[in-house]
Amino acid sequence: MLGRTEKNTADGDNNRQKKEKSAGIGVLSFLKEVLIIVVIALALSALVQNVFARVYVIPSGSMMPTLQIGDRILVDKISYRTGDPKPGDVVVFKGPDSWNDTFESSRSDDPFIRALQNAGSFVGLVPPDENDLVKRIIAVGGQTVRCQPGDKGITVDDHVIDSAYTLYPPVIDWGGNPNGSNACGGPYFGPITIPKGFMWVMGDNRTDSGDSRYHMQDQYHGAVPVKNIRGKVQTIIWPVNRWQKVDSQPLVQPK
Repeated sequence: MLGRTEKNTADGDNNRQKKEKSAGIGVLSFLKEVLIIVVIALALSALVQNVFARVYVIPSGSMMPTLQIGDRILVDKISYRTGDPKPGDVVVFKGPDSWNDTFESSRSDDPFIRALQNAGSFVGLVPPDENDLVKRIIAVGGQTVRCQPGDKGITVDDHVIDSAYTLYPPVIDWGGNPNGSNACGGPYFGPITIPKGFMWVMGDNRTDSGDSRYHMQDQYHGAVPVKNIRGKVQTIIWPVNRWQKVDSQPLVQPK
């Protein structure tokens, strides 16, 4: 009887060890599957964010009322591969070097953390470390833009553009200011003929937007290279109560 009991105990220990080993293998297998899924998801996210579309967060009120602070916008990266940007389009673009005077890097000074941030940016989990801006295209290469005393609004190729989408009443009242007007949405400027391959951009919050008007001392008088465009703003995707398409506004089409 004693020998049989010892055998049963040994068999029980062996069975328990097999079950524990099997359970351990099962956990490792599960973790491996989870890791594979995470890697695939990150790879797909990187592909989508870098090739097809990217989500950006609106940091300021320069595009109000169209875009509000904190809006998450979906930016289409493929539209301009088959077509040219047009006046009225809302675009995200990389600010030219001369526009970076107030830009501050969000990256950590710690090399390891900075590497993680850069990796996160590649897959769309962290904002890119560059001066990306969002504005509306007002004029493109070959067009002439201006707003001078007596003009009833911003003028492109001698036509006053539609400004019904802009913020009203203005944040800053330019009425009575000898250097600008409410019709111009700020200071007088122009006429400026936009070089080929460039665009003139402005915020919908005309009197509170650091846009092309404030960089006219640049080589191209405030115009931005079209090649700097990151993509076309298509939709506000967050918050839910702001979920809507961002329409291009018909202004003045290029010649």
